[in-house]
Amino acid sequence: MNTKKKKKALVPFRLNMLFFIVFVLFSMLVLRLGIVQIVYGEDFKREIERTEDVTVNNPVPRGKMYDRNKKVIVDNIPNDAITYTRSQTTKAEDMLKVAEKLASMIEMDTEKVRERDKKDYWILRHSKEAEKKITKKEMQQFQAKKLDDKDLYQLQLDRITKDELNFSPEELEILAIYREFNSGYALTPQIVKKHVTPQELAAVNENLDELPGVDTTTDWERHYAFDKTLKTVLGKVTDSDEGLPKERLDYYRSRDYSRNDRVGKSYLEMQYEDVLHGQKAKVKNKTDKAGNVLDTVVVSEGARGKDLVLSIDMDLQLAVEKIIEEELMRAKQNRATGLLDRAFVVLMDPHTGEVLTMAGKRLERNQETGRTEMQDFALGNITTSYNVGSTVKGATILTGLKTGAISTGTVFYDTPILIKGTPPKKSWRAGLGSLNPVGALKVSSNVYMFRTAINVGKGNYVPQQTLSLSDDVFDVFRNSFSQFGLGVKTGIDLPNEMFGFKGNENVPERSGLLLDYSIGQFDTYTPMQLAQYAATIANGGSRIQPRMVKEIREPKLDSNEVGPVLQSFEPNVLNKVDVTPEWMATVHEGFRQVMQSPGGTAYGSFGNAPYRPAGKTGTAQAFYDGPLRKNYSAPPQTMNLSLIGYAPYDNPEVAMSVMVPWAYESNTGHHANNDIGRRVLDAYFELKKKRAEENMNPIKPDQQVEEKKEGDELREEISQ
Repeated sequence: MNTKKKKKALVPFRLNMLFFIVFVLFSMLVLRLGIVQIVYGEDFKREIERTEDVTVNNPVPRGKMYDRNKKVIVDNIPNDAITYTRSQTTKAEDMLKVAEKLASMIEMDTEKVRERDKKDYWILRHSKEAEKKITKKEMQQFQAKKLDDKDLYQLQLDRITKDELNFSPEELEILAIYREFNSGYALTPQIVKKHVTPQELAAVNENLDELPGVDTTTDWERHYAFDKTLKTVLGKVTDSDEGLPKERLDYYRSRDYSRNDRVGKSYLEMQYEDVLHGQKAKVKNKTDKAGNVLDTVVVSEGARGKDLVLSIDMDLQLAVEKIIEEELMRAKQNRATGLLDRAFVVLMDPHTGEVLTMAGKRLERNQETGRTEMQDFALGNITTSYNVGSTVKGATILTGLKTGAISTGTVFYDTPILIKGTPPKKSWRAGLGSLNPVGALKVSSNVYMFRTAINVGKGNYVPQQTLSLSDDVFDVFRNSFSQFGLGVKTGIDLPNEMFGFKGNENVPERSGLLLDYSIGQFDTYTPMQLAQYAATIANGGSRIQPRMVKEIREPKLDSNEVGPVLQSFEPNVLNKVDVTPEWMATVHEGFRQVMQSPGGTAYGSFGNAPYRPAGKTGTAQAFYDGPLRKNYSAPPQTMNLSLIGYAPYDNPEVAMSVMVPWAYESNTGHHANNDIGRRVLDAYFELKKKRAEENMNPIKPDQQVEEKKEGDELREEISQ
């Protein structure tokens, strides 16, 4: 019994001791918290406020662009510049004072100053006068919350007179500088003036202590080594005033871009923005609660953008552009060429898809001088489309062979096709006789293509009777043509590529329109699609994606040499045409005879070419839809000229398309397509021979794989 009583007495004692210890510890904790909060609270608060971090990204130079032989096409040119960085609490009055001082040291262009800028500036400088522009009644409405601050400010703006905005040149310079100050973002350097003179640079550097927020730096501008050559394809970069394009603002902001960053806004510059823009330098600013910068720490130095090696051969590009210009102007000397204003050429490696030349020229009237000038229009190779004519006949023959509509031995007699309710359908000249597929291609028989199309559509042709065709015949043809790249996007690594336009076949004269389709006079195709089609025939049936960029290279700082290969692009086969070697050989032979056999439609231009070319000519009756169409009540009829080719025919190394839209408005005319094509292929092989003799890199360098291997080994050494 005593033992039990003792145990009961010990339990309350132990609990009391435990409660006491907990009480003491809790009291110590409360005391410590009180000391931290009361005694050291302000110190810790100031420390927290003092070490607020704001990270700012500073832009770096963009990557360069080289041609396939490592010639610089697009570079960065350094320029001295003046910047302004405002803090988070900088007031308008403070910026104005700095602008006044800076205006005494530099000359500032005032062209960007707008009327709204002048009004804002006037209110800032004349606040009391601005207040008087608000009536008592309006102030009462403001106090009654019927008007807000924005409404009152707009009333002040509306009531500023023209005389009040009559600023002196000195005041306009101050305003122009202040405008640039105010357009920047807090803690982000804003370029105030580019192309600063040495005298201005020295004056500003000597007085930086009196110019808070102002600094000098090096700015970079894009330089195009070949002036306007290929410039429409290379693309443009926004300037610091434009900053990020509004339509893609969210996209770039989500990728850590600042609003005033310069980015690629079109074509190659935009397509490869992620590669070209580089790794921006990061700076961490430590600020106090008031937003004043206390310290700046470099987080990362940043790196210049990666370089692009294009597939383009600039020597060849320049030669082809000169040929286009000369032949375009020569063709304009012929009669009925008032609508002729453009021509295009694409040269492509048929085995890799690398675009060697993408040239286009357009005649445009200068609105200021009234003179007609030759402009770069290389972009038209993917953004404009035309009826191309007989160049598609190789695809028509292969469609007939694939569907069983014809065989390699099928013979048709070339005589006009007479369908009830449709004008007679005939070849470009009479007397072509009996033809097989090879002969039909050689002499460009329309009738052979018509008979093939009728058979594909399971039609029963009876002269002077109506012609019924299967409902899906247009789909059959278009699906077949698309395997060659006709009527579909080629997949080239450029934005805004167009498909072309499909004609409307759902009309009573549907059967006649199918015959037009079979000879390239219904749907429209781009010059790049024609080149992909030529390459697909040349390589035996593989449709390969065209490429403008051959490699991505690591940049070499302070050097014009290209760095090691970071990425190279292998040929990308989009699809293989479903044909037999025998069928493809039939088209190859027909194309060879077009250019190398007497009687071929291009024999007069290519018969003596030493590089043994093959190809197909095209002439299409079309309706003009160019820039002068507003001058006509109805679209005038015109002729489009085209040409596809490849060489040598038995081992093709280059494929070509030539397009000369709206060549003439009569039944016969010049042959600019053939003249351009012959000179272009001559230029290609002459340049190749010249380089071989000089032991230079040929147009198609074989060392690509070796260079990539060397680049991989170099990166491995660096990583080790």
